[in-house]
Amino acid sequence: MNERQVEVAIIGAGSAGLGAYRAAKAHTDSVVMIEGGPYGTTCARVGCMPSKLLISAAEAAHHARDTAPFGINIEGEVKVDGRAVMDRVKRERDRFVGFVVESVEGIPSHDKLRGNARFETANSLIIGDNETRVTFERVVIATGSRPSYPGFFENAGDRLIINDSVFEWDDLPESVAVFGPGVIGLELGQALTRLGVRIRMFGVGGAIGPLRDEKLRANADRVFNEEFYLDPDAKVEKIERVEDDKGAGVEITFIERGSEARLTERFDYLLAATGRRPNVDRLNIEALDLKLDERGVPIFNRHTLQTRLSDDTPSHVFIAGDANNDLPLLHEASDEGRIAGDNAGRFPEVRAGHRKSTIAVVFSDPQMATIGLSTAEIEQRYGACDCYAVGEVDFTGQGRSRVMRMNKGMLRVYGEQGTGLLLGAEIFGPRAEHLAHLLAWSHQQRMTIEQMLEMPFYHPVIEEGLRTALRDLNANLQLGPAVVERCMECGPGD
Repeated sequence: MNERQVEVAIIGAGSAGLGAYRAAKAHTDSVVMIEGGPYGTTCARVGCMPSKLLISAAEAAHHARDTAPFGINIEGEVKVDGRAVMDRVKRERDRFVGFVVESVEGIPSHDKLRGNARFETANSLIIGDNETRVTFERVVIATGSRPSYPGFFENAGDRLIINDSVFEWDDLPESVAVFGPGVIGLELGQALTRLGVRIRMFGVGGAIGPLRDEKLRANADRVFNEEFYLDPDAKVEKIERVEDDKGAGVEITFIERGSEARLTERFDYLLAATGRRPNVDRLNIEALDLKLDERGVPIFNRHTLQTRLSDDTPSHVFIAGDANNDLPLLHEASDEGRIAGDNAGRFPEVRAGHRKSTIAVVFSDPQMATIGLSTAEIEQRYGACDCYAVGEVDFTGQGRSRVMRMNKGMLRVYGEQGTGLLLGAEIFGPRAEHLAHLLAWSHQQRMTIEQMLEMPFYHPVIEEGLRTALRDLNANLQLGPAVVERCMECGPGD
């Protein structure tokens, strides 16, 4: 067995691991980064980038079919070439992956080890099949996450797929049953629908994407069901792999929403989009003697990314990215990796890193976004004393949204009574990715609603809808006048 001794070991070469490596190297040259899978990050290979490529193709098909209301008539049927769609998805995906791989290959070879890692002791790792022992003083766990789904889905056999599998298709299937109307399920399910794939989408518990505001969730439920079947609290009775003259498939027996009829339908695939689990269960993490939560994930400080030992004292272990099961988003993983690596490098001195205001976006149509404190956090902190208020805008009549025929959805903003501070927001509406950034920047700057209303707003733009919601919130905080219906100061259709 080869022996290696370092100050800092980093397990994982994804977004968090790469950030940790660069930050730790600023303090010491004695750093090694260990990766058991292919280089390239989850985002580039099977996440944000290939999914947006598929969504972009779907949007092109959707817009081509939706020109008549503008007075534009396209003769003939809009045809989707599934092979050409998937060829572009994979070609561009590989290009993005190549950039990441190129970056990793630029790291000195003696700073990298290949193979799956597991803890032997609190200060040693075994890499691969007992090939190398790495003794370390500090360690950053940045092992990412993987899709998870109920054992019930195994009945689908080889017809069960995860989002990773979608991006390996050579052609589009005829039909897919999508389980999980979360971020992944909604993005892929709607995209497949617009590309001509027959889908039904099933959920449990009523959740739709990241939305927690009941009013927005009800709005999203209605709007999505105008385009495809979505039951966020489905009653699925049976899943079975079948083989017939059409080839292999999966049959789903369920109670149809609305009719309450018991139906059995055949699909080519069952897409499990029911969440992800942190990759910590195969590390022999028990050897570290850390405090763990109910899922076996180390308990950690969000500002330092430092974990704690079972006796509640600070440990020499840091955890970053999807592995910590906190905010599984690329920009958060990068920030966390940088903070964890910096602290591992400068240990035993540990510093609180800068955590940005929370922002999350779903690239459905309409888009979804959450900013700042969640509605649950707001209710917990401010609900008992009635210390917050809500402002909203319905995009149905909003000027620019209506001009573009994107007039669906709502935006709700939350502010603190007394101070007028922006607490958070939820969006289900047009161009939410852009509105979300304005709101997240304002939240991070600790702006009041009045200060936000003093910012410039052009006309006609979707941002005028945000202004309407802010004015509504300001009035509900009793800090300004009520919104005047169709006020000309705001511009027509604000």
